Amino acid sequence: MAMRVLTADEMRAIERDAMERGLATGRELMERAGRGAVRTIGAHWPDLEPGGARRAVVLCGPGNNGGDGFVVARHLHALGWRCDLYAMEGAGGADAAAMRAAWEPLGLVHRLGPGDRPSLEGAALIVDALFGTGLSRPVELAAIALLREAARADGGPRVVALDMPSGRCADSGRRIGPDAAEANLTLAFHAPKRGHYLGDAPDACGALRVVDIGLPDAGAGLPLIDAPRWETISKRGGHKYRHGHAVILGGASGKGGAARMAAQAALRIGAGLVTLVVPPEAIVENAARLDAVMLHAAGDAHALRGFLSDARLNAVGLGPGLGRGAATRAWVEAVLDGPRAAVLDADALTAFEDRPEALFDLLRPGDVLTPHDGEFARLFPDLALELSGEAATGPAASRIDAARAAARRAGAVILLKGPDSIVAAPDGRAALHAAVYGRAVPWLATAGAGDTLTGMITGLVARGLGGFEAVSAAVWLHVEAARRAGPGLIAEDIASALPGLFRDLAAARQ
Repeated sequence: MAMRVLTADEMRAIERDAMERGLATGRELMERAGRGAVRTIGAHWPDLEPGGARRAVVLCGPGNNGGDGFVVARHLHALGWRCDLYAMEGAGGADAAAMRAAWEPLGLVHRLGPGDRPSLEGAALIVDALFGTGLSRPVELAAIALLREAARADGGPRVVALDMPSGRCADSGRRIGPDAAEANLTLAFHAPKRGHYLGDAPDACGALRVVDIGLPDAGAGLPLIDAPRWETISKRGGHKYRHGHAVILGGASGKGGAARMAAQAALRIGAGLVTLVVPPEAIVENAARLDAVMLHAAGDAHALRGFLSDARLNAVGLGPGLGRGAATRAWVEAVLDGPRAAVLDADALTAFEDRPEALFDLLRPGDVLTPHDGEFARLFPDLALELSGEAATGPAASRIDAARAAARRAGAVILLKGPDSIVAAPDGRAALHAAVYGRAVPWLATAGAGDTLTGMITGLVARGLGGFEAVSAAVWLHVEAARRAGPGLIAEDIASALPGLFRDLAAARQ
């Protein structure tokens, strides 16, 4: 079962339901969170032996996150740590107040004011228990900058954030206001939150670990895309035509590399046949570079319509290297006038930047748009604007919200590409694929990687997968193939890595 990521409201609803059903009290959940946090810190940093000169600085906010911090301090103290507590003033709940009272016989609680920067001299650990997932407004607090500076310092104290580095929105990962803390380790209670995976929040979180606090799995949240089921992508005999015929449209002579990579990727992902359609003057150039991919010449949209009248063609991918302008728009219109699903990327999207509604009017629910942030901003400028800059309040608009709204508006599947790729369908379905933390692949930022992904999606659609399912499978396979290739990757390596990846996926199923 795929892991699911929660909003702050979904997490609160799960806690509230557990308490109403008598599964736990608020104080019991707080105790589990603090105790589990200390265990996880020790497992993550086994070199942090307690006792002796070990000092921990614990920064507590006024709410439940601060209550968790008092529990952490108490359990660290029991292990021999010397804990210095700094707490903000404010109206907290009864549970947080009870945890503060349980700490007070063990040590002082220093007031943490807006301008206070507690001394970190001799500290091995700093605990950020200021706001967690509950922040909804900007906060001016000098301690937030202190946490960020400590997390970035070499050889200084380790910084651990409880649920979320303070100053960030748990739903979007965005900063709320001008400043936000950073951590070397972030502990998510019960389940990860959406904001742990979005934007630059993974860098701010450091490492991410989930702490079990004994809550049942409620099935809430957004799916985090994992490996596709082998049955979904494997071939089980049959003629090549049973595995689909994918079509990739290419551009003029001298601009065919992107389309060739897309065509090769469609073939590697398992399409039974792939045809690259290019202008007549580009046939010779492409024939010299391709063997398994078939070629067809089409000089204009009329000729393309004639080719696409063949009912055996199952899916069309277009955009990489296609060129911009009226000719490209005419090709897009010809493709979308037919019965088969289309995957649009790059120039096929940019060609409609002046009139995106004209494109949306042509799309069907099974079609796929694969914009990166820049292309998304050209097609959906209002949605992109909501994601720009710092957020004034929380919960802040997220890439998930934007992709869902775009899918509804366009009437097609949207893949908003990035390390935090979002897949959204016009019926409201959405999923998150995060190439962050242990699955980060910075070497995937290379020319042609997106073209290869377009081909992979087109190949899977040609094989019979729906647009949402094809995109979900392709984005995971795309990143996993890049991880196998490793640093120094060029785009051609992605498709070349797929056979070995498929072999291992098949072996894992046995």
